Amino acid sequence: MSFQFTPDNKSRLDDLVKKYPNKQAALLPALWMAQRQNGYLSLEVQEHIANELGISPVHVHGVVTFYTMFKQKPVGRFHLQLCRTLSCALCGCEHIVAHLKEKYKLKEGEITPDGRFSLELVECLASCGTGPMMQVNEAYFEGLTIEKVDLLMQKLMKE
Repeated sequence: MSFQFTPDNKSRLDDLVKKYPNKQAALLPALWMAQRQNGYLSLEVQEHIANELGISPVHVHGVVTFYTMFKQKPVGRFHLQLCRTLSCALCGCEHIVAHLKEKYKLKEGEITPDGRFSLELVECLASCGTGPMMQVNEAYFEGLTIEKVDLLMQKLMKE
């Protein structure tokens, strides 16, 4: 089965393209739309977007691989991205990573068997003054401690 935008998303994309001087300018919003619909941007999805916008699949792939917010493989319902850059490292992110792995059995780059969580260690999430920090889906959680992580995880497990 090949990827297709839902009728609503196809209509949104068509409207969006009209706002730009050329179709290529709609690439980032089209990728966001496809990722929200599909959960991630497989090569098939990337090729579909390339065809929709009249650009090369290799250009689309280059954009997808450049930006870390675009996922090329499935992620959990709650995708935890923990910053490991210098500021967060100095504030103790390695303790939080170890805690997530030990207590919640999260493994970097994997999805939990129930599909609920995935863990990714990422570079700077632009919260250097409030580290360690973690992004869960699109929400930021800053000034983390083991206790704050446990509260957050308990809340997410109830959802």
